[in-house]
Amino acid sequence: MDHDEARTKLLDAAEALFYARGIQAVGMDAIRAASGVSLKRLYQCFPAKGDLVEAYLRRRDERWRKSLTEYVEARPPDERVPAVFDWLRRWFSEDGFRGCGFINSFGELGEAAPGVVAVVREHKDLLRDYLRALAGSEALGDQIFALVEGATVIAGITGDPAAADSSKTAAETLLRTAS
Repeated sequence: MDHDEARTKLLDAAEALFYARGIQAVGMDAIRAASGVSLKRLYQCFPAKGDLVEAYLRRRDERWRKSLTEYVEARPPDERVPAVFDWLRRWFSEDGFRGCGFINSFGELGEAAPGVVAVVREHKDLLRDYLRALAGSEALGDQIFALVEGATVIAGITGDPAAADSSKTAAETLLRTAS
């Protein structure tokens, strides 16, 4: 198994286990076992658990934002902000949905893991920037961002995908008021 294949298997295992169980509850041996990668190769790819956590989050960010963007950009411009919440509802309805992996990671590790904090903040900044661009203004984008984050936390805690619907209604009201 070459380095790239091992890295992919390790990240697949880390994503499944960290998201389902939490970062601190999953040891490197569990990642090794789930991935089928030797312990030696694991540490060649990721010398420390923090390196693996950061790589897992970076890959999750890329996939998450790509999926959101593709869904939203397929809509007419005046339907794109509401489409964000339609996409969220679909995500919230997925089997195994456990809330935002970035919020979960930050909540679990906090400031004790500065590399993780940096990745989480970068993800949130990129999302906020995207929403500002969709909304056409910084202030409106920030309000939409707050609705997205609130819906995600509510859905993660309650397990109810309808949190996206409430936030969509609020976002549509904001859009009407702004125009």
